[in-house]
Amino acid sequence: KAHHAADLKKDMTVRLNRIEGQIRGISKMINDDVYCDDVLHQILAAESGLHMVKNLLFESHMKSCVVEQLKQGKEEVIDELMITLKKMSK
Repeated sequence: KAHHAADLKKDMTVRLNRIEGQIRGISKMINDDVYCDDVLHQILAAESGLHMVKNLLFESHMKSCVVEQLKQGKEEVIDELMITLKKMSK
């Protein structure tokens, strides 16, 4: 189970709520036949937001979950981390 600092949870939640609104807006733009380039810019903004949340979560994961598991001798966390890094780099 993860244990994130309250400020990190708040930051990620605020960002995710903003992204959720962006996604709803993108859907409306498509349904309203908004110019493609404008929709693409909104998609890029949503992707950028998700990228930032991913980076915040990954950093927290490395500094807490991974470190704690290594201290407990659970070296299999390295294999798990490598799988995650490969997926993130696609």
